Amino acid sequence: MQKLLISIIFCATFVFGCSPHKLEIQQGNIITEEMLAQLKPGMTTSQVRFLLGSPQLLDPFHKNRWDYIHSLGQSGKQVEYRHLILYFDGDTLSRIERDNGDES
Repeated sequence: MQKLLISIIFCATFVFGCSPHKLEIQQGNIITEEMLAQLKPGMTTSQVRFLLGSPQLLDPFHKNRWDYIHSLGQSGKQVEYRHLILYFDGDTLSRIERDNGDES
């Protein structure tokens, strides 16, 4: 009887004491404000790739455009989304567009 009572208490503690783990799903490159501050028109593709990493999307029809997308989901909801579009003229960064509509 005492073993049964201890088993019931242990199971109740385990079931009610543990909260379900909520997954955090992160996709894409993390691009910080510090990284964006270093990004300047005139940089080469090698310099951009060193700073931000490889882009997630390379459009075969628009080879002068690189897209960087970052999203973060927590508990099944998207809490953060960023989209950075870089345009190149040959090997040189010519224009920067951010998801908030800002252009440089």
